[in-house]
Amino acid sequence: MSRQPGAETRERLVEAASLVLRTEGYAGTSARSIAKAAEVNSALVFYHFGGVDPLLLAALDRSSEQRMATYREAVAGARTLEELVEVANGIYRADLEGGHITLFSELVGASIARPELKEEIVKRSEPWIDFVEQTLERVIGGSPLARLLPPRDLAYAAITFYLGVNLFTHLDADRSRTEALFGLAGRVAPRARLLTMRFPRRRTPPAGDRHPEG
Repeated sequence: MSRQPGAETRERLVEAASLVLRTEGYAGTSARSIAKAAEVNSALVFYHFGGVDPLLLAALDRSSEQRMATYREAVAGARTLEELVEVANGIYRADLEGGHITLFSELVGASIARPELKEEIVKRSEPWIDFVEQTLERVIGGSPLARLLPPRDLAYAAITFYLGVNLFTHLDADRSRTEALFGLAGRVAPRARLLTMRFPRRRTPPAGDRHPEG
């Protein structure tokens, strides 16, 4: 069954918004530039989405939905911290090439001056923090490392690091420094193996089985 004209127009606008935001940045994104890329009338941006920012958020939602599905599949087989770091390295490269992080970064930057946009970005960040926390809990939960660095705290740190790394990539022309950071993580992960091992808890014998000393 073919899509209705309205649904097709919305789809074209979402795709165009994603493209324009990635290539022109938030400052260069407008109803006119998006409509031109979608080959539709700019009034349709407001008719279907109510404005440019809601359309950009719809583009981010589409990208996030696609990336989340890919991420879940990618990390499903990771059983150790080393494997998780290796998967994260692959995800970083894919996001860099695909432009998802550019969408997120541009909107984060724009939200500094737009409180209403900030609230929407924060709302969309939570599922990612939850996802990273759940993944870390599965891989290192119950280990000494998890007791030292709780998965929730590590999830916040991971998201912050990931966003910062991708922003810095724009300044790191040959990506050498960024690559060095992931290389460092790859070297540290094996050395943290002991901290990620889950040791059985020592059972305390019943009071009647304890022998007094002396």
